[in-house]
Amino acid sequence: MRILHTADWHFGKMLEGRSRLPEQELFIDELERIVREERIDLILMAGDVYDSVNPPAAAEQLFYDALNRLSDGGKVPIAAIAGNHDHPDRLAASAPLAAKQAITLLGLPVKEAVTIPVRRTGEQAVLYGLPYPSEARLNELLELEADERKLQQAYSERIARLVAGGASGFRTDTVNLVMSHVFAKGGKETPDSERPIQVGGAYTVDSAALCGVLGASGQEEDGGEDAGGQAGLFSPASSLLLPQYVALGHLHRAQTLSAPSLVRYSGSPIAYSFSEAGHAKSVSIVEVSLGGSPLVTEIPLSSGRPLVNWKAKGGIAEVYGWLEEGRDANAWIELDVMMTEALTMEHIHNLRKAHPGITVIRPVYPDKEETGSFGVDRERLSVDEMFRRFYVRQTGGAEPEQELVQLFMELLQHDQNDDEEAAG
Repeated sequence: MRILHTADWHFGKMLEGRSRLPEQELFIDELERIVREERIDLILMAGDVYDSVNPPAAAEQLFYDALNRLSDGGKVPIAAIAGNHDHPDRLAASAPLAAKQAITLLGLPVKEAVTIPVRRTGEQAVLYGLPYPSEARLNELLELEADERKLQQAYSERIARLVAGGASGFRTDTVNLVMSHVFAKGGKETPDSERPIQVGGAYTVDSAALCGVLGASGQEEDGGEDAGGQAGLFSPASSLLLPQYVALGHLHRAQTLSAPSLVRYSGSPIAYSFSEAGHAKSVSIVEVSLGGSPLVTEIPLSSGRPLVNWKAKGGIAEVYGWLEEGRDANAWIELDVMMTEALTMEHIHNLRKAHPGITVIRPVYPDKEETGSFGVDRERLSVDEMFRRFYVRQTGGAEPEQELVQLFMELLQHDQNDDEEAAG
């Protein structure tokens, strides 16, 4: 059985006000080609279909079009779950219609696994799908005390029991799978990319819990090693079969975690923040047979525009030189440019006109000794001098234009006049 694992599509996502929808449409074209060429039997989409609980209509239309094309009239079964960005009820609202095309949509955590027939091989997959399991979506309070460590422990225990319950449907004559959208311990985050799944680390789950295994008393064992030789895992809660593959969503970097079963994040198909600049994007193809160990292959994707950072130490003139060379013509660009004068709106307008992909422009000014301090005689400074020094400190050394200082003084005088009239 050949399974395609993907996640974190984030349809409707913007980059500094720029729509990523054209790139996402190209991704679906690319994904459809991969499904056909790689003879995929089952598609797993592990959450964050959308970027918000109230996605734009164009994003929803793209998702429904993607399901229709990828399923090929029900020939290729699809299972998709809600992530922390998705509204669970909204995602699952069309489930009755989707089911007629061999598409399973799960919004809220459930107790039982689903059985999915695979036409090409004649096999069956038993999938326990666990959409983003927050306390609110589980409809229960996991820990009374406001102790992060205890809540983590209680959370991992609850996830393990849910997975173990779903695993009761696993059989020796089926391919047994788990899919969820969580932050698993040991996963490598991408700064500024994945919106936090919780405040602090309370909703961090042990990767072993995603395989449905617990400590003998529901407690994580300190030290020691399990039968697999991995320290800090849970002992099996029962003699239930372990999943052969655990498909995860949430982290945007493709990665495999240490666990009793093969636990893996597929990563996002497109780089959604400049912290992902240079990251290779892919989908995972999992080949697994009855009772066998899965074999994973990453298929690289090319539909997303590159995200790059330009550091122009030679100032705006250097930037225009790069633009004339046609550098990174198809990229989204984050620009840090050295300035000796204030960056004006005219500068910004001209740069973005020259390259529409320039989304962020940050001026970098040379350090000055007085930057960061008003000096010891602050009380003796005039108001306009205080403003000038404040501007220099905030911008890293740029001098304000006289017109800006004058405008500030006029606004300050106007505010003082209003206060006097109110007092009178």
